[in-house]
Amino acid sequence: MAEFHLEMKVNGKPIALEVDPGLRLLDVLRDILHLTGTKEGCGEGECGACSVILNGKLVDSCLVLAPQANGQEVITIEGIAQNGEPDSLQKAFLEAGAVQCGYCTPGMILAAKVLLDHNSNPSRLEISKSISGNICRCTGYTKIIQAVEIAASRIATKEGAGHA
Repeated sequence: MAEFHLEMKVNGKPIALEVDPGLRLLDVLRDILHLTGTKEGCGEGECGACSVILNGKLVDSCLVLAPQANGQEVITIEGIAQNGEPDSLQKAFLEAGAVQCGYCTPGMILAAKVLLDHNSNPSRLEISKSISGNICRCTGYTKIIQAVEIAASRIATKEGAGHA
């Protein structure tokens, strides 16, 4: 099978490589780019473990063929850290005890990031809806929702400080 020339921006960096056009974005991220924070769970788009942000939208990378990401911008869990330090959302997950086995955590954090990027003051219902495509078998969802609320309150505090 002929190789496909894939060009995309991953975590802010331009990437160009030749790939089998039948590869999924998940395979490119994990196996070629070694961004292993993106997990494979079900392989059917049902669990959210493979969630990434594609052009500002949360997608299941197991359902995206590599050629579909050509020319696109991808953000993985590795791409949201600030200067090698966890970002405020990642810190909130740690503080709230929303991290157990860690398998769902990257997808949950990215789902929450997309929500907070569009709505810095979400209700519990909006948070629940935003993470509903992600399955967690360890925490229940209470601590995850609390973590997103903590991060949202910090955003509100920063926004309030900017208007003072």
